[in-house]
Amino acid sequence: MSRLLTIAGAQMGPTQRADSRAATLDRLVALLEQAAARGAQLVVFPELAFTTFFPRWPMERDAPELLASFEPAMPNPAVQPLFDRARALGVGFYIGYAELTPEGRRFNSAITVGPDGQILFKYRKIHLPGSDHVKDGQKYQQLEKMYFEYGDLGFPVARGPQAWGRPVLGMLVCNDRRWPEGWRCLGLQGVELVMVGYNSAAYDPNGGESESEELRTFHSILAAQSNAYMNASWAIAVAKAGDEDGAGLIGGSVIVDPNGQVVAQATTKADEVILAEIDLDACRQGKEKMFNFAAHRRPQHYGRIVQQVGAVVPE
Repeated sequence: MSRLLTIAGAQMGPTQRADSRAATLDRLVALLEQAAARGAQLVVFPELAFTTFFPRWPMERDAPELLASFEPAMPNPAVQPLFDRARALGVGFYIGYAELTPEGRRFNSAITVGPDGQILFKYRKIHLPGSDHVKDGQKYQQLEKMYFEYGDLGFPVARGPQAWGRPVLGMLVCNDRRWPEGWRCLGLQGVELVMVGYNSAAYDPNGGESESEELRTFHSILAAQSNAYMNASWAIAVAKAGDEDGAGLIGGSVIVDPNGQVVAQATTKADEVILAEIDLDACRQGKEKMFNFAAHRRPQHYGRIVQQVGAVVPE
């Protein structure tokens, strides 16, 4: 019997720096309700879904605005209504957020929550882009390396509940989707659905012209398609999009099948739900044939990928 699961991407339009947390939470709950009304069992939200993309703004480490952008626990009173509504609807979700641990460590994290409102597992972003210091003369910054530590949980997978067909689930966050190593770590664990939330710049607001918004959107979708195919997995990549205080973010939220084909795609840069019923057993073709890792993979020949960049290439 096929294992069918209805998943939704809850793309968000921009969240401005001045927007209240309560207003943003109301948008998240509304998107959840829209997805549930269309039959979704699992809803995927973007990276840093509760706030604007605050790493573009220089702030001191103990600045009240910066600290207010982090979640000291998950859930917590400020986000509990989303958990409560999801549990009442019997819908699970993935969501990205800024994590502040009890020890004071800070991560760009994501969790997956089951239909019972309980957290299934957590992931902390490993491939942090940007800079660890403020760059002089730039109107906008990308300060993820300054505000977050590199993730320390590796690339875990978890089994979803029986109501979802017991899928093998994996998570990435934003820039992780561009690096094949993370996908392959998940693929080697038999992943059947990779969930990704992102906030990706549509262009260089400081004047660079080497990449257009169209090219960046193409690359974003390409990463989901190619890595889903090469790991015989479903993938869902969901944006926070549009103009945040003058800085553009790409849209392009997609659901991709294990053959790398797009089966649903957002058409706006606003709050929008995309939906697909996915057959988890569609992963078997790739996992048992073309990408049967046990039969065809040859890791003994992959040593070069751990050598230093800049090593001499023999003539």
